[in-house]
Amino acid sequence: MSDPASLKTVTIYTDGACSGNPGPGGWGATLIYGTPPDEVTRDLKGAEPETTNNRMELTAAAEALEALREPCHVRLHSDSAYLINAFKDRWMDGWIKRGWKKSDKSPVLNRDLWERLIAQEQRHAIEWVKVKGHAGVPLNEHVDGLAVGAMRTMMAEAGL
Repeated sequence: MSDPASLKTVTIYTDGACSGNPGPGGWGATLIYGTPPDEVTRDLKGAEPETTNNRMELTAAAEALEALREPCHVRLHSDSAYLINAFKDRWMDGWIKRGWKKSDKSPVLNRDLWERLIAQEQRHAIEWVKVKGHAGVPLNEHVDGLAVGAMRTMMAEAGL
């Protein structure tokens, strides 16, 4: 990967939502590049009929990072301690050494999503930023709305 200082800087906010856990869920992400008045913002969202909140949190981050067309310096903001702490504290290094097992020898949940995120971490220079959920952070509230909206739309279309 290139020196982060030579890469485009992109700010990403992500969130996941679930009605029941497991249950129907949605995810949302906002990608921001540039500075006003030339700032470019792109929203992404999706939903699944049977999932968990953690899967939606991880999916939001994976989808956002995969949407970037070239390696970037990314500041990824999430209210998910599960996501942020896994990368800041390098939980996956131990999981991989143990054959995708946690320290208690149980299988790591959501391995498919962790593998997608690890691949993106190798592609991009990522700063993992924890934000407090439902605390009035405008972009965090925005992506929460995207996630909940995607989930509700999917539920309505499926008659759930």
